[in-house]
Amino acid sequence: MTEKLITKYLELTDANKIDVFESKDGYSRIQKVLKELKPEEVVDEVKKSNLRGLGGAGFSTGMKWSFIPKDGKKPVYLVCNCDEAEPGTFKDRHIVTSTPHLLLEGMMIAAFAVNAHKAYIFIRGEYERPYERLAKAVEEAYAKGYLGKNIFGSGYDLDIVVHQGAGAYICGEESALLEALEGKKGWPRLKPPFPAVVGLFGCPTVINNVETLSYLPLVMQGGADWFSKLAGEEKSGGTRLFCVSGHVNKPGIYELPVDTTLRSLIYDHAGGIRGGKQLKAVVPGGISAPILSAEEIDVKMDFDSLRAAGTMAGSGGVMVMDEDTNMVEALMVASRFFAHESCGQCSPCREGSAWLYKIVKRINEGEGRVEDLDSMLSIAGNISGTTICALGDAAAMPVTSYIKKFRSDFEDYISDCHLPVETQS
Repeated sequence: MTEKLITKYLELTDANKIDVFESKDGYSRIQKVLKELKPEEVVDEVKKSNLRGLGGAGFSTGMKWSFIPKDGKKPVYLVCNCDEAEPGTFKDRHIVTSTPHLLLEGMMIAAFAVNAHKAYIFIRGEYERPYERLAKAVEEAYAKGYLGKNIFGSGYDLDIVVHQGAGAYICGEESALLEALEGKKGWPRLKPPFPAVVGLFGCPTVINNVETLSYLPLVMQGGADWFSKLAGEEKSGGTRLFCVSGHVNKPGIYELPVDTTLRSLIYDHAGGIRGGKQLKAVVPGGISAPILSAEEIDVKMDFDSLRAAGTMAGSGGVMVMDEDTNMVEALMVASRFFAHESCGQCSPCREGSAWLYKIVKRINEGEGRVEDLDSMLSIAGNISGTTICALGDAAAMPVTSYIKKFRSDFEDYISDCHLPVETQS
């Protein structure tokens, strides 16, 4: 049986309260770090653990920290990205609602490792209850002296601020998040410079996702060697939270090693396809991930295997579609989302995402033409790789994958819509 790391806290009653969290080793890991380790030793331990960024990029967490300039004159900031707006993804919401102190302890460890004394949590505006739980947890931590000056009597100071966003998907992109945190419009920045050198308020900044930070106490408790072996993969460590939704019998959050196959996740853990129907397609990493057909699910759920399969692990949002799914409508819904959420800074994304949505909407309404499909592929191709951030690619990848893998569905739909009414099935 897979060892439960984060989910063991999610399953506890009242784990959002500091006394319950402390009864389950809570805040013991940061005390051990402050007492026994130097910042650079924490960075090395996290590198050895093979903990990767679980917000979507999959970059080595310890390596990311090591990019912070050494002995710089500017303050260093830590920012937690809790702007969980990728459709199909809901793990971070459950962490900050059910066990916010696990995140806070992880932030303390990360802040100490990079020599940051001020940290921010950027949480999406729609997460009202999670925000309240998180704000209460910060208040409890301050009340016990776990935040502020001389935390745990170590001589190390740390303040954490919870900041609510205003409901923009683009602020999940790290540089747009920094812009919004500074009180400006959430537009992605040109890179370089990267946030590790010029980040929040022009200072070196580490940005990590909620799930990534929440694993840190467990890494420091069990050790890097133990954590690195849990994944079953050489380049990844630990387990991961997968959000399974759609046409399955048991939707929910599953914590599993990343060498678990997509087939096993769907059939062994999420109970298979509801109603005894056949699987048609799966989005493996949130709505921006290229779709996989039913024949492609014998793939491991680690970042590298999914990339080799032509898709991505992304945010871990697994969206399952059965045999009755209308692929035209599914793509229309995805395209509508990206057209709405484009920040408008880059012309290819601003114009292209809106254009893609208009075309697929017209197809869905029965006014499509077969040549529309090649037009959409051309538009998507002209968006990919031409924008400041990855939202342009996110808008293009579903279009390309849906049409290429299910082109006959689109052609049949267009053909059926143009039949005389009396002959339509």
